[in-house]
Amino acid sequence: MIRRIVLDTSTLVSAALRPDSTPDQAVTYALTRAEVFCSLSTLHELETVLARPKFNVYVGEDSRRRFVNIVRARSSEIEVSVELLTSVRGSCRDANDDQFLALALAANADAIVSSDKDLLALHPWRGIPVLKPAQFVRQFDK
Repeated sequence: MIRRIVLDTSTLVSAALRPDSTPDQAVTYALTRAEVFCSLSTLHELETVLARPKFNVYVGEDSRRRFVNIVRARSSEIEVSVELLTSVRGSCRDANDDQFLALALAANADAIVSSDKDLLALHPWRGIPVLKPAQFVRQFDK
């Protein structure tokens, strides 16, 4: 059973913008049935992305801010060292996604849940499964 999770920004944004979607289910399951890990940089990215005005047509700014606060409150924040981040540089086609790989190592994560094709292409990465939200949800529907 997956107990230690890293959720990437794509999954979290999808959950925030589309309540009752599969990504929303995955985030809900992760936050209530597992331990979710984040770092200052991953939280900052989530906050920055969800603050974009283009998302106002989906969900109001206050709802998006509440979502970030819920994720922050229910996640375990850990520090990812510069050395660890440097050690994973170049692992992913998108250098911005390296922060999630480093976080997964620092957290000793059982899985990364992602909707990002660049991260999904790595499955498994250093023995850590990189799962789509639907794959993660299926584990709880058994």
